[in-house]
This record gives sequence, structure tokens and C-alpha cells, in this order.
Amino acid sequence: MIPRWLYAPAAVGAAFVLLPLVAIAARVEWTDLFDLVTSQASKDALWLSLRTSAIATLLCLLFGTPMAVVLARTSFPGQGVVRSLVLLPLVLPPVVGGIALLYTFGRRGLLGHELDVLGLQVAFSTTAVVLAQTFVAMPFLVVSIEGALRTAGQRYEVAAASLGARPTTVFRRVTLPLVLPGLVSGAVLAFARSLGEFGATITFAGSLQGVTRTLPLEIYQLRETDVDAAVALSLVLVVVAVLVIGLARQGRSAA
Repeated sequence: MIPRWLYAPAAVGAAFVLLPLVAIAARVEWTDLFDLVTSQASKDALWLSLRTSAIATLLCLLFGTPMAVVLARTSFPGQGVVRSLVLLPLVLPPVVGGIALLYTFGRRGLLGHELDVLGLQVAFSTTAVVLAQTFVAMPFLVVSIEGALRTAGQRYEVAAASLGARPTTVFRRVTLPLVLPGLVSGAVLAFARSLGEFGATITFAGSLQGVTRTLPLEIYQLRETDVDAAVALSLVLVVVAVLVIGLARQGRSAA
């Protein structure tokens, strides 16, 4: 049972979130929807967004999962500072993240100069899109997994270790299955954040059709030239996001 008065602010909050989506659906020219979203530029942008978001999510899993485990299961000097810096992209304006990436991997950046000598140009490439998405999305995965680890506690891992299991075996057979729902949830959040990334991408990667122009960038550009197409693509992005979240909820329930 919950207090009845909670329903009123809950309904207001739900309306605040849902009404803009209804407004988009009402604004769409449904008879022209197919033509609006199947232009070559739109298809390139959608495919690029899905592809780069998937790669960014894999990178988040590859590096963010160990990071979350280290933060949740160890203690070291300066841990609070490290955690704050890792989670900084959550509150940092994306365009600032894009500038930071540019001055790290750009041709005159901290690492970009050495990469350029090797013939590797990162900025304003598809790789830059993936890096920008990974930068802004990884904290979502880290927060989700770290929270799941702290909630689960360490009793099962301690029991496995006391029975002679090696640390890697404990991590693979106990820790990961234990936090699988949190891992799935974090991966979905990371994918969704990558899919909607705009500021860091346009700053670090630019907007070149088929190379760096993701769906949010295509929508922003169309907003100035073809409002109907921009609204139609916005609806496509909403539908894709809803499908991803729905699949994630099913996967989490199964886990």
C-alpha cells in the first residue's frame, strides 16, 4: 500500500514525460512518413547510430565492468576522487567532453600528435563518434554495476574463495552472474545514451554524412531545412529507444 496522495504528483510527472512524445506523434505527417525516413541521408544516419552505439556499448562493457568491480570491491587512497572523475561525464556538458576528447585525440592533442605520426587520425572520423559515445555512456554502466555489487554484498564471493576458487573463477562464476541484471540494465542505459549523443559527437567528430553524422545530428540539421523530416526522424529515434528499453526489461526479467 502507498499513500493515495502520491498518485497526483506521479500522474503529473508521467504527463510531463509523455506529452512531448504525444506532441511529436501528432506533428508527424503519417502519409509521408515512409518517404521522410527512407532518404539515403536518413538511412545512413540511422545505420551509423546503431553501429557506433553498439560498438560503444561493447567498449563500455569491456572497460566499465572491471572499473565498477574495482571501485566496489577494493579500497585504495584517493578512491573517492577517482570515482568522482569516472562519473564526471554524467554532469559534464557533452560539448565540454567533446572539447576534452579533441584536445586528447586531435591532431595537436595530447595523444593525437603521436597517433598522427603513425598515420592514425582519430578526430572527425567514425572512430571519434565511437569514442565520444563511450565517453558519455560509460558512467551509466559503472553506476549500475557498482550499485548492484554493493547491494549484493560479498558473502557468496567469500564463500567461493574459502572453498579454494581462484579470483578469476570467483569473478567469472560468482560475481558476474550475481550482478547480471545490473549489467544488462547498465548496458542498455549505455546504448541508449550513445544512441542519443549529440554534443560531444559534433564537437569531436563533426557532421559528415555516412561517416560521423549520427541520427541526432541528422535531426538537428534537418530542423533548419525540413521540419517534417526532422520530426519523422525524431519519432524513429523514440521508437528505437523504446524497443531497446523494452528488450532490456525482458532480458533483465529473464536474468
